[in-house]
Amino acid sequence: MTQERAVLAGGCFWGMQDLIRKLEGVVSTRVGYSGGDVPNATYRRHGTHAEAIEIVFDPARLSYRELLEFFFQVHDPTTRNRQVNDIGTTYRSAIFTTSDEQKRVAEDTIADVNASGLWPGQVVTEVAPAGPFWEAEPEHQDYLERIPDGYTCHFVRPGWRLPVRNQTQASSTTAS
Repeated sequence: MTQERAVLAGGCFWGMQDLIRKLEGVVSTRVGYSGGDVPNATYRRHGTHAEAIEIVFDPARLSYRELLEFFFQVHDPTTRNRQVNDIGTTYRSAIFTTSDEQKRVAEDTIADVNASGLWPGQVVTEVAPAGPFWEAEPEHQDYLERIPDGYTCHFVRPGWRLPVRNQTQASSTTAS
């Protein structure tokens, strides 16, 4: 089985992990810190890192595009450095790409989200190359599985689902 790695940040990592891990094709997830300036980041000392989730998935069962479309459904990518009550750069929306193809798909998906008019504003999600991923402490891993009534600000928003593109739309979007 071929596997691919994705690193996404969309606010508190507990809620992201709890929803994304349930997708068909996700092999594993772990929460941690990415996109910042502190080596060996921890919960108490993570500098400018975002709380992020590392996802290993089977691209034959879940495409990167499908993963990103779900990512944009479970957090608000239109609020800068914020998800509901969580405020600060730690809670920013970011896609940390592991390849040029991931970058292309991320930019294409963001353009489609913006063009759809379904979200409350324009996407402010950062797209940057993936750097080091610092795994969070054990008490943060699988948090909502261990504490089902624990804090989360993530949920699926049925109205924030991109329409299925036909092949003509997909070709003209990638050509531009």
